[in-house]
Amino acid sequence: MTDLSVSRRVALGLIGATAVAPVAARAVETPALPGALWFSTQADAPWQKQSVPALAEVSRASLFGTDATINLANPRQTMAGFGACFNELGWVALSHLSPADRHAALGALFAPDQAAFTLCRTPVGANDFARRWYSYDETPGDFDLKSFSTANDQQTLIPYIKAAQGFNPNLKLWASPWSPPSWMKKNGFYALAKPWPGTPETGIRDDQTGREGEDSFIQEDRYFDAYARYFRRYVEDYAKAGITIGTVMPQNEFNSAQPYASCTWTPQGIARFLPFLGREMDKVGARVFFGTLERGKVEMLDAVLADPKAAAVIKGVGVQWDGKRALPQIARQYPQMEIWATEWECGTSTNDWHYARYGWANLRRYIEFGASAWDYWNAALPTGGLSPWGWPQNSLIVVDPVTKSWRLTPDYWLMRHLSAYVKPGARALSVDSFLGFDDNIAFRNPDGSVVLIANNALGQKQKVRYALGGKALTLELAADSLNTIVLPASALG
Repeated sequence: MTDLSVSRRVALGLIGATAVAPVAARAVETPALPGALWFSTQADAPWQKQSVPALAEVSRASLFGTDATINLANPRQTMAGFGACFNELGWVALSHLSPADRHAALGALFAPDQAAFTLCRTPVGANDFARRWYSYDETPGDFDLKSFSTANDQQTLIPYIKAAQGFNPNLKLWASPWSPPSWMKKNGFYALAKPWPGTPETGIRDDQTGREGEDSFIQEDRYFDAYARYFRRYVEDYAKAGITIGTVMPQNEFNSAQPYASCTWTPQGIARFLPFLGREMDKVGARVFFGTLERGKVEMLDAVLADPKAAAVIKGVGVQWDGKRALPQIARQYPQMEIWATEWECGTSTNDWHYARYGWANLRRYIEFGASAWDYWNAALPTGGLSPWGWPQNSLIVVDPVTKSWRLTPDYWLMRHLSAYVKPGARALSVDSFLGFDDNIAFRNPDGSVVLIANNALGQKQKVRYALGGKALTLELAADSLNTIVLPASALG
């Protein structure tokens, strides 16, 4: 997180040291910067190409000649990637399109000249946007996993991922379950809560409901062992299909008892399971992250890492929803811990500019506190975005099953503003300002190019003067706009 008070002291200290003030840009004759890119999005005008003005040399005519400084000298976290989640209903929606339209829609997400997603999520078994509840082994007491099968995924998730790989063969994937097989749970049922009012019945009994702070998974070694091997079989089956699962997390939202597939765990319960999971994931070369953490309580991570055997397994932490409140503490207490933003907050199928604006604020918070990945939730949904359990949600692509057409949503354009040009291996950069021009994030790619994402939340144009290295860049940002500017390494010296 940028310390603005430090930035102010550094800037004012420069005056005392030099007796002159830095950072006003001299006028230049060249009208545009060769090799640079600028795309601007407003509510009714996405991805408009602009001309990037030439960089000027930073002069020392006035301390207040620039508004913000992109700090090239002290790069921060290394970015792992951006993406979304492969859900069954997404593939069902895309299957309504003609082959040509489906190819175009997937290209919007994964093609290198479009959103260029590089790191995506997929569920282990059913989640709340599956066609229905299923696991890979619903045979009670099958500790040998003789009935294990990923045949269901051959119809939906696997062809979905394979189609994405057609655009990006290097696409990286991670996975987590929403619920283990029902016979591994104390309640013997996939859900833990009664349906919400007005939503479909599931058949759950009162005595099968659960709550936060309880271990719904049966806390016995033979169950831990079987479940860890269940994960390994999943990774192995996907590998046979040509899909590498590089990272797993033991449970989606382990504090949440939901009317759809869910399983609550205590941190101590997860800590008991992790050595079993780590043992099996080592056999298939998959990393294990703690998560997904959906509560703003760093003490849950503390409790797991306090167990030496569990701590030895954990390579990072996945955070979503209210877990964002724990980001400052995680970043402070565990500065070497890799943090992934694992799920965009889902919305209610409004798919509007307002929610994209809310997403920007969330995204910026995660990046500022050290997140190296950001995954959206539903990549695609049909019109209405309704899950089988009654929650309408946002998506990047909306498919109309009646007209067999598709469209991109404002959330898509927000994702593209980062994912299109921020490459895996990029380093996040601080953008320092003590004048209130702090609604930016920036990155330096492995090739040396700098990507600036600049937001103007005002209802009027805003002129912003940036300094980076010995260069100065002056931009006039359109009203209520999000902007991506790419500066080639050759322009930066």
